[in-house]
Amino acid sequence: MSFKRAYLKLTLFYIVIAMLISIFFSVVLYRISATELNTGSIRQGKVMRELTNGKNMPRTLAELEKMRLDQLEESNDRLKIDLIYFNLVILILSGGASYLLARRTLKPIEEMVDVQNRFTTDASHELRTPLTAMKTEIEVSLRDKKFNLEGAKDLLQSNLEEISKLETLSKGLLSLAQYEDQTKVPFSKVSLSKIIEDAYKKIESLSKKKEIEIEFDVNDFFVSGISQSLTELMVILMDNAIKYSPNRSKIFVSTSLVGKHAVIKVKDEGIGIKASDQPHIFDRFYRADLSRTKNNASGYGLGLSIAKKILDIHKGKVEVDSTPGKGTTFIIKLPLQPNP
Repeated sequence: MSFKRAYLKLTLFYIVIAMLISIFFSVVLYRISATELNTGSIRQGKVMRELTNGKNMPRTLAELEKMRLDQLEESNDRLKIDLIYFNLVILILSGGASYLLARRTLKPIEEMVDVQNRFTTDASHELRTPLTAMKTEIEVSLRDKKFNLEGAKDLLQSNLEEISKLETLSKGLLSLAQYEDQTKVPFSKVSLSKIIEDAYKKIESLSKKKEIEIEFDVNDFFVSGISQSLTELMVILMDNAIKYSPNRSKIFVSTSLVGKHAVIKVKDEGIGIKASDQPHIFDRFYRADLSRTKNNASGYGLGLSIAKKILDIHKGKVEVDSTPGKGTTFIIKLPLQPNP
């Protein structure tokens, strides 16, 4: 509602400016026209006075003077009406144009505020959930008269799990903030095979836990970027593939060269992503609410958002090819390291 009022205020502001300009030019035009009419009237009066000296003039000088003044008044009235219509047209056109300009001016600000509000709301909700769980467990345990050492250990273990969730969330939020300010970090020559190898070391235990085999078809290409960030990008994509893949399935990681870009593909045999969800998977805190959540995958929906930030910093692109029930392929394109 506040932005609608801002639209109207900006519209009125533009209209006032347009109307002031219009009125100024109307006054100038009116003065010029009136001056011309008066000049013509003076000339006409002079001619009529000369004619009245003739013997065949059918009217008196007073009658002709009155006729001249009536004509002048009529001409001025017509000019005023024309100017009124002219200003009404300007008012309508400038009103429509001003509203469009106001909307165009405020649209990016409105979108930014909406994103910020959603982020604040979602972050507050995600932070509150583990805290509420911890508080509830502690309150229930304190009321339990049979609460013993074994129960205390279970409670502390549960609390540690919730704390780990909070730690994961805080790290994700810090990563997002970090990548917002990383546009000025100097790039260096980075080996794709090296970052994929480093990323695999970090998620290897997760793949073995679910007995998922990861196959690599990696040719080494060099890109310009931040090694740590690109490694995190690959960790996010491979971790995501493991998270949403069934046990004893396969994940395929490959690299190729297309023009002046290195292409990385991460393909899984998981549950896939619905077409309606695909435009939103890079939004912060977004998680599909059907089959993917039924998979009981943990996380806060920050991983792909962080991955997108990393790609934006490296001027890279990402495409998603997914069919529900058949798997998902993430296709990453990064500019090659320019030749020195």
